Formats: sequence, C-alpha cells, structure tokens
Amino acid sequence: MLAAYAAAQSENDPLSGLVVGDRPAPEPPAGWSVLNVRAAGLNHHDVWSLRGVGLAADRLPMILGCDAAGTDADGNEVIAHSVIPSAGWRGDETFDPRRTLLSELHQGAMAEQVVVPTANLVPKPAGMSWETAACLSTAWLTAYRMLFTNSGVQPGGTVLVQGAGGGVATALVQLGHAAGLRMWATSRDPSRADRALRIGADRVLASGERLPERVDAVMETVGAATWSHSVNALKPGGSIVIAGATSGYDPRKGELNKIFFKQLRVIGSTMGTRDELARLAGFVQAAGIEPVIDSVLPLEQARVGFARMLDGDVFGKVVFTLS
Repeated sequence: MLAAYAAAQSENDPLSGLVVGDRPAPEPPAGWSVLNVRAAGLNHHDVWSLRGVGLAADRLPMILGCDAAGTDADGNEVIAHSVIPSAGWRGDETFDPRRTLLSELHQGAMAEQVVVPTANLVPKPAGMSWETAACLSTAWLTAYRMLFTNSGVQPGGTVLVQGAGGGVATALVQLGHAAGLRMWATSRDPSRADRALRIGADRVLASGERLPERVDAVMETVGAATWSHSVNALKPGGSIVIAGATSGYDPRKGELNKIFFKQLRVIGSTMGTRDELARLAGFVQAAGIEPVIDSVLPLEQARVGFARMLDGDVFGKVVFTLS
C-alpha cells in the first residue's frame, strides 16, 4: 500500500529520511480495526519524528501521521483517536505514562490503511468532509482540551493565544470564537495577523506588545520566547495553559514572584481523550466551523506538504487525501 514513512532520521535535513512509497498492508491484532484512510493530517510531530525526536531509530521504517479519517471494515465513517494507552490502562488515557501516539510505537496514519484500537474509532458526523475530519484528532483536540477542559474560562471571557498561524493556534481562535469567548492573538507577521482576524480573532497584537487590558487565560505553545509576556498578560487568578514550547523549554525569567503573588494557575495540557474528540467533532459540526486548511494534497505529494511546514509557510492544517 502507498504510505509516507520515515526511513531514516536527520536533525539537520529531516526531509532526507522521508519516503513516499510502498509498505506492507497492516494486520490488525485482536481488539484493533483496519481503517481505510480517506484523509490524513500533517503535524509538527511528524517533522520531529524525521528529526529523531520521540521516535526511536530501531522502530524505523515508521509510517508517519497521527490524524486519520476514513471507513472501517463495515463501511462506517470514522475518525481515529491517536492516543494509544498501554495494555490494561483504565481512565483518562492522557495520564497514562506509557501512552503513545500513532506513528511512535504503532504505524501511523499517512497510508492507505492504518490499524487502531477499535475503541479509538469515533463516528464522523454526517456531512462532515474528510478534510475537516482529518484536522481534528491532534491539533484541534489539543486546542479543545486546552480551552474547554483546562483553562476554566467562561463564555464572555478573554483569551490570549500566543503565536497565531499554527494548527493549534488557529484551532484555538476558531473554537473560542464559536464558544463566545473574546479571542486575542499575537503574531510577528502582518499577513498572519490579518488571517487570524478573518477566522475570528477579535484583536491581534505584535508579539510581546503590551495588552490594553489583562486577560483571563493565555494559551501557550511558543514557550521561552513568550513566557514572560504570558505571565504579565494575566489578571490575578488567571491561568496559563501550556501545550508546547516551540521556542524552547527554559524561559530566561521564570516570573515565579508574579505567579504566586497574582495567584496564577499554570496548567500543562497534552492531547485529549477519545470522549473529548467525540465532543469536539460534534461541536465543530453543530457550530458550522470549517477548520483553516492551508493546503490539500494527494498523499503522493506528501513531500510538498512537509517542505511547506519546514519552511514555516503554513497557516492552518496541511491535509493529505487518498481516493
């Protein structure tokens, strides 16, 4: 079957290890199902895998991709939940210290077929496009949990999203806007700022710019470069929800004095549960949200999509399709 997979890894030249070609069709173990993939989403996780981060070299070749939507053996239209708990785990799978994502231990979603635990299949809402469904299970699920499970912000509250443009950031803006939150964002790029306004941001400020007023919560995926700004942006009792640190993990200023004096909450957030994915899919469909999609490409052109992400030329999601 056709697949996009990591055959080798290179920190400096990740595309050198990407191959789009034939791989063996999967055989599902007991309790797992074969998903005939119709669309698969690209995430930064896939680039990190090609760099050798989070994917052990002894697991190569590894089909990439965490996001998949398609049909099961009975023809049901479904979305695959990418978080795979360890054997015997009960409860919230994101708390399982041995959890993995598709493409870390088990072969990923950028292929004509992928196998996933049957319990991880979520019904695709009727009428939802394959491209929309393929956006949801990583970046959009991460945004949903950050905003609705962990932030504590109520409708009418104000949320600052650091770094407009990426898949999680655009999802946060669109979800928050649909839920009645006042969504602000930061960007260094005027064109990205304009696009963020078009998808629902109420205001976009330059990175690091002083805010006209403090906010109830900050959604933080940038890390060290924006940490001090995030802390200073919050009202007393506000919360920072952290789901990534693309600029580094160690901020120059920890701002601990401000955190305890203002009684701020600092909350880590990773992916989401199968039930959250089901609620997210229902909310997206009911609210008529159309996720921002940067580009849609056939899987045969996966290298083009990866190159766009590496160049930083992506606003929203890159989706690969299969007929």
